[in-house]
Amino acid sequence: MRLIDITNSYPQLVAEQLANTDTQYLKVYSLGSTTVVYTRAATHDELLFTNETRNIQNAELTFALAKLCGVTLDSVRVVRGPKLAELTLHATQPATES
Repeated sequence: MRLIDITNSYPQLVAEQLANTDTQYLKVYSLGSTTVVYTRAATHDELLFTNETRNIQNAELTFALAKLCGVTLDSVRVVRGPKLAELTLHATQPATES
């Protein structure tokens, strides 16, 4: 698996998130057919995984968490929906700079 930074392909998303939420940092990545939106705020980090054709796999969550945040899947709560998953890391959990 490989994370590819595709943030420049989403200028409107970046502008809206930075203007209308507490987000201080935003990156968008491609993980094959899955898109990962990584946002950082003062009190938490969030990762949103979306895929238009299938549900998100645990291997994708594990890989992205390790690469972007330096934590394991066991240490976060996953909220799943059809073809998406959301992870929130609170400020008390370690996070590394990307």
